Amino acid sequence: MTRVISHSDCRFADLIVDAVYEGGQTKDAGSDAISKVMPGTGNQGGFRAAGTGEDKKFVVLYTSGEDADWPDHLDLNTGQFVYFGDNKTPGHELHDTRRGGNRILRRVFDLLHAEASQRALIPPFFVFKKHPTPASARSVQFKGLAAPGFQGLPATSDLVAVWKTTSGQRFQNYRAVFTVLDVPVIPRAWLNDVAGDRAVSKNTPQAWGDWVATGSYRALVSESTTVIRSSEEQLPDTPLKRELLGAVYDHFKDAPVAFEAFAARIYQMHDQRVIIDEITRASVDGGRDAIGRYLLGLSDDPVYAQFSLEAKCYRPSLNGEAANAVGVREVSRLISRIRHREFGVLVTTSVVGRQAYEEVRADRHPIIFLSGKDIAEILTTSGFNTLERVTALLQREFPLAQA
Repeated sequence: MTRVISHSDCRFADLIVDAVYEGGQTKDAGSDAISKVMPGTGNQGGFRAAGTGEDKKFVVLYTSGEDADWPDHLDLNTGQFVYFGDNKTPGHELHDTRRGGNRILRRVFDLLHAEASQRALIPPFFVFKKHPTPASARSVQFKGLAAPGFQGLPATSDLVAVWKTTSGQRFQNYRAVFTVLDVPVIPRAWLNDVAGDRAVSKNTPQAWGDWVATGSYRALVSESTTVIRSSEEQLPDTPLKRELLGAVYDHFKDAPVAFEAFAARIYQMHDQRVIIDEITRASVDGGRDAIGRYLLGLSDDPVYAQFSLEAKCYRPSLNGEAANAVGVREVSRLISRIRHREFGVLVTTSVVGRQAYEEVRADRHPIIFLSGKDIAEILTTSGFNTLERVTALLQREFPLAQA
């Protein structure tokens, strides 16, 4: 069971990864949990910096996890945290934001790529995520202590200005990459030191001290103990994502063969190293709806892994009805078509049934499952994050023959 820290205890508590810190019960900003846990920060916004001047004492990064246009994401398997800046509406220059979040990002990543001694000027980042509880809608979950950058990621990729278009107006925002460090518990003593502008002290967590001294990241990585995903975990978890998946299913449900090209496109959106060579004709596909290659080597010295893709436009469970799950027979059909040194990809608008999922993982068959939830999330992260954009994509690139 997740540990919950009461609102009255927040000011004195240590920071524990994945613990929930309760907000207050009033409806005003005084119920904010973060300002109680981290005195010196504000009670609103995604960027909450403590300290005046160009170099901050520490910075809180808050994410709701619900912004379709700017999908912050923490990869628990690698510790990589992608966070978007605060220029989220048209009409402003990249760094002209109310809370100065993008200016903080620019300064921090400039320090990161300067001389090694400049790392000491970089403030620690504390990541919190919205986590409402029965006691308060303003409760948050602590996700970890983060440092800017990621091991092996080039300087040209860890802070990138990306373009967005809203209502016909173009504007830029930052996409920043951080590493959540291997610090399961942050003692209140260090938080007090940091608030007093002493980020390096006897109470400093070792992973942070080592990073400041050497630039070496020791990421908080966690291998999943879940052998398979449940049906619930394979379906969208927000109203928007359910709406997007519903639009895809409704578009192809009476023309499932047309879904094959869309499934191949989804897999390409997921990974730029995917190359689709052929969408096979239904009468001669031999159990494969598409075939392609995955680039393993360098672009000028390529090594490829071949794959076969199977697409199943099955009814998802979006309104409480039972999903039409992909079963053992369909998965076995794909496995039988995989040749030596190949892998398989199964894309479905629904879910993969428990028995089929378990058998594939137990026997270590090289099969990738992309379920309804994955389709919705791939669309969202690829910029197709509204019903209008998904509908336009389907009508433009995957038109159906009129009856």
